[in-house]
Amino acid sequence: MPRNQYQRMVFAFLTVIVTVHAYVFYSLYVVNGSTLMSLNEGAKGVLDAINIQGGVYMFGRFMPIWSVILVEFCFAYLLEVVMGSPCSFKLASRIFDPERDHPMLFESAIICATVGLMCPAMSFIAAFLYYPYYDGFNVFTLFANWIKLVCYNLPFAFFSQMFFIQPFIRTVFGLLFRRDIASRAAAQSESKEVKPQDEIISIETV
Repeated sequence: MPRNQYQRMVFAFLTVIVTVHAYVFYSLYVVNGSTLMSLNEGAKGVLDAINIQGGVYMFGRFMPIWSVILVEFCFAYLLEVVMGSPCSFKLASRIFDPERDHPMLFESAIICATVGLMCPAMSFIAAFLYYPYYDGFNVFTLFANWIKLVCYNLPFAFFSQMFFIQPFIRTVFGLLFRRDIASRAAAQSESKEVKPQDEIISIETV
């Protein structure tokens, strides 16, 4: 688990990089892959269909995939740093105590809280980004698109973050900050060894 602001920024950066690529793949290939193939006859695959139509529809125009990933990364990283990471920790702390409860329970609670916050927020942003502006703008259409995106994204967000993305990110994070984690573990073990001695001394003095 990150212990300072720098580590939180690095952890959020790693998480968002993997998550954005996973969501773009999920959106283009799994959710909209068959539609893209049907709209672009002669396409040999989804990527070929995207190239034929000139990119991915965003901001009322077709943009290359790399720019779509960059835009989503900026929004997702900002939301993760400002809202997702701090708010999920506070929500998880209301139910579990990180000092007493098992780390797996606390980390799972953080993941659930993060998904519950980030998925609706990013789906709402995506509803604006991918809104069909060529038909004009309608608030009810925006709301309907937002609900549809939440229904598509929430199951994928929960299972991918719980069982794939977060375990992978935590492994990478542990390798990057292994020295800090080792020194912190050593300090905790020393504090546990000192406490019984302090209790004995306090009893003898009484």
